[in-house]
Amino acid sequence: MAPVLRSSRRKNRARWILETANPALLSVTQLGQVRDDLKAAFLAGTASLLCSPLMITLSGINKRHGHQILFVDASLQLNPGEKVGLTGPNGAGKSTVFRMIVGEDPPDEGDVVLPKRVTLGYFKQDVGEMSGKAVIDETISGSGRAGALHHEIQQLEADMSDPDKADQMEKILERYGEIQGEYQDCGGYELEAKAKEVLHGLGFDDEQIAGDVGALSGGWKMRVGMAKVLLGNFDVLLLDEPTNHLDIESILWLEQFLRQTKAAVLMTCHDRDFMNRVVNRIIDVDDGQFISYGGDYDFMMREQVVRAAQKEAAYERQQAMITKMKRFIDRFGTHVAKAAQAQSKQKKIDKIDQLEPPRKREVVSFHFRQPPRSGDDVVKVTGVDKAYGKKRIYKGLDFEVQRGERWCVMGQNGSGKTTLLKMIAKQLDADAGNVKLGSVKMGYFAQQSLDLLDTSLTIYEQVDQKFQLESIGAKRSLLGAFGFSGDDHDKRVATLSGGEKSRLVLALMLFDPPNFLVLDEPTNHLDLDTKEMLVKTLRTFEGTMLFVSHDRTFLRGLANRVLDVSACMRGQPADRYPGSYVEWVEKTGLEAPGVHR
Repeated sequence: MAPVLRSSRRKNRARWILETANPALLSVTQLGQVRDDLKAAFLAGTASLLCSPLMITLSGINKRHGHQILFVDASLQLNPGEKVGLTGPNGAGKSTVFRMIVGEDPPDEGDVVLPKRVTLGYFKQDVGEMSGKAVIDETISGSGRAGALHHEIQQLEADMSDPDKADQMEKILERYGEIQGEYQDCGGYELEAKAKEVLHGLGFDDEQIAGDVGALSGGWKMRVGMAKVLLGNFDVLLLDEPTNHLDIESILWLEQFLRQTKAAVLMTCHDRDFMNRVVNRIIDVDDGQFISYGGDYDFMMREQVVRAAQKEAAYERQQAMITKMKRFIDRFGTHVAKAAQAQSKQKKIDKIDQLEPPRKREVVSFHFRQPPRSGDDVVKVTGVDKAYGKKRIYKGLDFEVQRGERWCVMGQNGSGKTTLLKMIAKQLDADAGNVKLGSVKMGYFAQQSLDLLDTSLTIYEQVDQKFQLESIGAKRSLLGAFGFSGDDHDKRVATLSGGEKSRLVLALMLFDPPNFLVLDEPTNHLDLDTKEMLVKTLRTFEGTMLFVSHDRTFLRGLANRVLDVSACMRGQPADRYPGSYVEWVEKTGLEAPGVHR
C-alpha cells in the first residue's frame, strides 16, 4: 500500500518520509536505522515498510490564491475512523483543503500524502449535471465498481429479453456468468436496497426514487450527490457543507449515519449541533495554520477562550518585564556604577523572542431600527385546502398568528411547510379557504429571493439603490455586519456565491425591517459567525415571525411557538404548541416530527 505523493516541488520521496518521521520516539542509532530501512524499501518498491496508520497527511503546505495567502507551512493529518470538523472564517481556505486532497488544486509547496489504496468520497456544492437516469440509478452510479457492475447486469438482463439480440445470446450469457461472482463479492445484490435506504434517509419518497433525476430541483440534486457519496463505501469521506439543502429530519438521519460509518470523515459544516454530534476533533484554519482541538465544536470554542486568555497573560507578563528593564536602562544607562547592569538588560531585551499581541477575530454585530407596531391580528388562515395533483397537503387548515409571536413551522418531509409560507406571503394561492393578513408590513425571505437581486450592480450599489437617503457610514456598517467589508463592496452581485447572496438579501431586508418576517430557511449557506449574529439580532426584534428552519440553534434561539403540520396530509388538524421549540422537544422527545432523539 505504497503512498501516492503529490508535490509541486517533486521532493525526493525518501527524503520526505524521513523528514516526516517522529524522531522524538527513537534513539539516534534507531532513527538512523529506520531512515535507512525506509529509504531502501521505498527505492526498492517494497511497500510493506511504508504502511502508515494515517489516511491523509498534508505536510509543509504553502498556498496562495492571487494576492491572498491561505496557508504557510501548514500541516494536518487524518487518521482512520476519525470524524474531523474543519472550521474557520469564510475565505480561510477550507474548501481549498478538499481540492488539494483530491488533486484538483495542488499546493504551491508541500506534500499531500494518502495511501494508494485508500478510496475518497468527495461531496461538494457543485454536483455537476444530472439527467437521463432514474434517481436510484444515478445514486448507484457513484458506488464505484459495484455500481458499474450493477448497470452492466441490468443491461445484460435487458439484452436477454431482446429478440433482436438472439444471435448474441451465447456471448451475453457468458458475460453474465463471468461477472456474477464479482458482483456478489462486492455487495452488488444488496446495492439497490442500500441505495433506497440512503435516499429515504435523505428525504426521498418512492415516487421520487423511481423518477427522473433531471426533473429535480437543484437542492434535490444535491441530495442525490450526497447519496452517491454515502453509498460508495469509501475509506474517507470529504464533505463540504453536507447539511445545506437538507431538512431537519434528513440532518438527524445523516448524523446517525456518519457516527456509525467506519470511514474517516473530514467535513466543513455551518450547523453547530451537527458538528457537536458527529465530530471528535476540530481542525481550525487560523492565520494560515491548522490548529487541532481534541473534541467537538463547543469544546473548541471553550478551549479558544482559555488559549486566548493564556496568550494575553503571557504577552502582558513579557511586556511588563520589558517595560521594567527599559525603565532601569533609561534611569541608570549613564550611571557609572550601574552602566554594566543596564547594558546587560539591553542585551537581554535584544535576545528576547518578543510575543505578538493576541489576535482577536472580528465579531460582527448589527443593530437595526425597530419596525412600526402592527395590529394584534397578524395573519388568519381559515379552512384552507391545498393539493398538488392527487397529493393532498392541507384540508381545512385553520391557523392564527398574533402580534409578537414567533412561530416555527415543523413537519415531516413533504408536509407542506414551504407551501404554507408561500400562501401566507401571497406567492401561492390556496385551492379553497382564506388567508387574511392584518395591518402588517411583511418581509418574505425564500431561496428564490436571491434571484431578485440585480446582478449588474455591485454589492454597495445594490444597497445604495434601495436606501439612497441613508448615510454612507450606515450602509457600510450594514454590509460589514453581514460579512462584506473593504473590497467586498465592489464585488458584482453576479459573482457572489449562494451564501453571499443570502447575506445580502437578509441585509437588505433587515436594514429597514418589516413588522412581520416570513422566513424560509434563512440560514442556508450562512457561516457560524453570521448565524450567531443573525440569531442575536433577531432576539431583539419586536415584530412577529413565522419561519421554517433546519437549524436547531436558530430554532432554539427564536421560536416561542411550534406548529407541526405533519398530520395535515392525513386530513387531521395541525398540532399547535404554545411554547418554545426547546419546551416542545422536552415534551415530545422529538427534535423533528417523527424523529426521536
